[in-house]
Amino acid sequence: MERVRDVRALPKAHLHLHFTGSMRPATLLDLADKYGVHLPEALQGGEPPKLRATDERGWFRFQRLYDIARSCLRSPEDIQRLVREAAEEDVRDGSGWLEIQVDPTSYAPRLGGLIPALEIILDAVHTASGETGLGIRVLVAANRMKHPLDARTLARLAVRYADRGVVGFGLSNDERRGFARDFDRAFAIARDGGLLAAPHGGELSGPASVRDCLDDLHAARVGHGVRAAEDPALLRRLAERGVTCEVCPASNVALGVYDKPEDVPLRTIYDAGVPMALGADDPLLFGSRLAAQYEIARTAHGFSDAELAELARQSVRGSRAPEDVRRKLLAGVDAWLDGE
Repeated sequence: MERVRDVRALPKAHLHLHFTGSMRPATLLDLADKYGVHLPEALQGGEPPKLRATDERGWFRFQRLYDIARSCLRSPEDIQRLVREAAEEDVRDGSGWLEIQVDPTSYAPRLGGLIPALEIILDAVHTASGETGLGIRVLVAANRMKHPLDARTLARLAVRYADRGVVGFGLSNDERRGFARDFDRAFAIARDGGLLAAPHGGELSGPASVRDCLDDLHAARVGHGVRAAEDPALLRRLAERGVTCEVCPASNVALGVYDKPEDVPLRTIYDAGVPMALGADDPLLFGSRLAAQYEIARTAHGFSDAELAELARQSVRGSRAPEDVRRKLLAGVDAWLDGE
């Protein structure tokens, strides 16, 4: 009988984690008490709220809970605490590299403006990386619910800080709204500045939203991308181009994209040769972190340890980690599989 290895000990990269959503529930309670913020009952119990975002009302509720949590981050010290704790959680789960996604405009009003907000975030990332030994970089993400001109401003800012820890540019929020092509100029600015293009697509919307990410935004990675499994031709295209899908199984179920973990098409995507990087998305709201996503692959989809090791390799290859970090993590994956 094959020995079952601990997935927390499997070296991996974490490429899909949102900033506020990385917060520990206990930290949210502490900060809410500190600032006198009244939390709705869904955020008070330390358990993930019941969510379903497949309709407008459900998505609005999800966004409202996220916005309330974000309102509790008001000082540089709060930002430092969040990043340090997120790094500690990732290290505990075997992550050797984290690319955390943030829209700094959401924090700017309380942190002195857009540029100070990003600098505070990057300083916190640098400090947490030094304290925990985890390599951490930032993806600046535009909000598709806002005007495309705002996205261009963010893209220019992201490029300006490419030498301070920004490695990519994303596009988040409800992909059912607007068109990816409205943000093509912003992504061109980011790509021309050497940043990775990693927009969300193929979660709440179907395969067409993934094609839009490829055709209009020239994505090198796609946030989620699971709905590509509904289109074999699209899967072949993703595989041929080596576009990594940042798949978040627990999030998909929590938001009602799929009814149960077994329904998430991990096996379909994997067998099609599409690179995947499993991610936790928003642990604060979905209740599970990085290692739990690998457990879902193992228990709900029958992934062997050799296949889990390949998923970890794919996460490393899809990252913007420096070559020496990649080599170390990939060697660690081999050692995990060899039982050393």
